[in-house]
Formats: sequence, C-alpha cells, structure tokens
Amino acid sequence: MNNRTAERGRYRGPAVSERSAEGGDQRTSGGRVSVAVYAEDLILQTGTVHQLRTRPEIELLAESEADRAQVSLVVVDMMDEPTVRLLHRLQRNTATRTGLVVGLFESGALQTMIECGVAAVLRRGEADPDRLVHLVTAMANGEGVLPGDLLGKLLDHVSSLQRTVLDPRGLSLSTLTAREAEMIRLVSEGFDTAEIAERTSYSERTVKNVLHEVSTRLELRNRAHAVGYAMRHGLI
Repeated sequence: MNNRTAERGRYRGPAVSERSAEGGDQRTSGGRVSVAVYAEDLILQTGTVHQLRTRPEIELLAESEADRAQVSLVVVDMMDEPTVRLLHRLQRNTATRTGLVVGLFESGALQTMIECGVAAVLRRGEADPDRLVHLVTAMANGEGVLPGDLLGKLLDHVSSLQRTVLDPRGLSLSTLTAREAEMIRLVSEGFDTAEIAERTSYSERTVKNVLHEVSTRLELRNRAHAVGYAMRHGLI
C-alpha cells in the first residue's frame, strides 16, 4: 500500500496562510470572503492555499476557526466515499457553502453532489487563481458555479426526475401539486368552490380540503393570499 492510499480518507483540515498568520486577528474584514480549505493530501492542500493566500479578496482560516467560514473548499482527485463523508459533515454547518475542486468527475457523481449540498464545482485542471477566486466569491454571494457540461447534465437530470418520478404521481418540482395549482388558478379566475368542483370533477369537500392544505402548508391567510403567492412564484 502506498502512502497516498494509506492517507485517503484522512483529510487535511484548513491551514492558516502566511498572510493570515502575520495579520494576527483573523476576523473577516474589508469585505473579504472567509475560506476553509480541505484537501486529501499535503500537495493539494499546499497548492490550493498557495494560489489563494496572496489574493486580497480571500481570508484563509485555520482549522480552529473553520466553523465560521463562509465557504468550505474541498479539493480532491475524485468523488469517493471519504469525500462524500466529508461533504456530508460540512453540510451540517448551514452557515457555510461548500465548493468542490475535483480532478475526475464521473457523471454518476452528479446526484451525490446534489445530495451533499455542493454549491459549485471546478475541475482541477482549470483551477487557476482567478477561477478559484471567482468560485469562492460567487458562492459567498449565494450563486452556484458549474462547468457547462455538468450544468447540461443537471438540467437533464431534473427533467428526467420530473418525467419519470413526479409526473406519474401528479407532483411537480414546485411547492404545489398539479391539482393544487389548477385549483388556485381557477380561484384566481374568480370561480367559487362549487364551480371549481364542477370544472375539476372533484367534490366541493375535496376542493375545500385541497385549498385548506395549501394555505396551511405555505402559511397563507386566505385564498387571495394563496393566489398572490402562486403568481409571485410563477406557479400558475
């Protein structure tokens, strides 16, 4: 067993950059993005820190302060079991967004990436300082970053999920089912309960129950509020 295999799964936690160490006080200042870097070996850790430590936009954090990072940057060769365990651990800190810098990204890893809450992906071969900073600052601003081919696969994945899993059950990716959306659309057009029941072939009791369920689940005050919510969110 070589040293690299022996070390797999034992991730190196965030290390203080030379610049941060000299500064003493590591609280985020001047609009800098606080970043914790995790890597599976010393070479990846050192290389990533080296590219980020001189950038004025970035504040690199030590392991003892990693919990307050705005962005956790995970640098690996591939999405394997140790990587997934680390991503799930980082996911528990809801104040931190996680980005992945990866050498080999197999198509089957896309679903796992989504489940682990990864907000951005960059291939290691493209990870120069400018792209790393762009990835980090985009995540800090609430944005997501994906290579074009992965974005296409993600959209295909979502479309397949809607077609094969949700449509047969009358569900959608929105917060409303197809039946709920139809009934609220009819409410927006001025129809009362009896008229909605007639048009949808449901009983008046079912119509009332459906609309009550929507109002309760989404914490809406009345039917007018439900219509306004659906329109604002593009659900009808």
